Amino acid sequence: MKAIVQEGYGSPDAVLRLAEVDRPAVDDDGVLVRVRAASVNALDWRRVRGSPFVLRLSDGLRTPKKPGLGVDTAGHVEEVGRNVTDLRPGDEAFGVGTAAFAEYTTGTYFVRKPANLTFEQAAALPVAGITALQGLRDKGKVRPGQRVLVHGAGGGVGTFTVMVAKALGAEVTATSRPDKLDLVRSLGADHVIDYTREDFTSGGERYDVIVDVGGNRSLSAYRRALAPGGTLVLAGAGHGASGPIGRFLAASFRSAVLRQRIVAFISKESTEDLLALKELVEAGRVTPVIDRTFPLEDTPEAIRYLESGNAGGKIVITV
Repeated sequence: MKAIVQEGYGSPDAVLRLAEVDRPAVDDDGVLVRVRAASVNALDWRRVRGSPFVLRLSDGLRTPKKPGLGVDTAGHVEEVGRNVTDLRPGDEAFGVGTAAFAEYTTGTYFVRKPANLTFEQAAALPVAGITALQGLRDKGKVRPGQRVLVHGAGGGVGTFTVMVAKALGAEVTATSRPDKLDLVRSLGADHVIDYTREDFTSGGERYDVIVDVGGNRSLSAYRRALAPGGTLVLAGAGHGASGPIGRFLAASFRSAVLRQRIVAFISKESTEDLLALKELVEAGRVTPVIDRTFPLEDTPEAIRYLESGNAGGKIVITV
């Protein structure tokens, strides 16, 4: 089968290529999916770059131990393991696979695709949608009527966070760059802020929950905009050589000594949460936003585009 393989760390054009590889085997708890579409996440470009360097401690110091790339997937189920009872060959499914920038992928976190989504839309949903859901529901503990601010609302995670927050009954303020304000407004945000012109941390407004996707404000600045007893959820990786690590450590320390909660997290794959997102989609509460699609052979270009920060919504690779 054809697949994108990574042969080192650096520029996507230099270290990624389309190659012929063996089709993956299915274990007893997994499914084999014929990929119709996959989407790109921030972790993909970080793995390509090998940044932050700590990623290489698990992925491989000089070259990746596993050359496959990508997780978000939608396609047709080709084969199921002996313990799988909720999917059958021929089903349209979406979820989290392994080395998904390929013609086939395997994984244990797959559910039936919502009938009202295309394969491209379904492929945009898993990681970003789960991050939004877990960040708001589990970490932020958002309740109806609360004031929620989403900083960096124009990207993949940000667009889902706006929609899920509205579905949870929150009053949502979304910040973004000027070219994405109309997009986040169309998602249902009650208020929008151009963060290039207005400092939302010094305007006197206070929020019950702030979800930081942008990663470009200090923790002390966020605290100024947080209500007493409020919660700051760090879902963005931040910038610099350490990526999210420095922010996560600082969040843990400050949350231990402050009245305001600061929660840093990395989302976890969950079949239950994929089903919860499916319900929100079928109810019309969440609709994935796609900025651009790229064919499989143009995966390096897709990753470069995501890394640029210019995308409004998700970037999808079609197979």
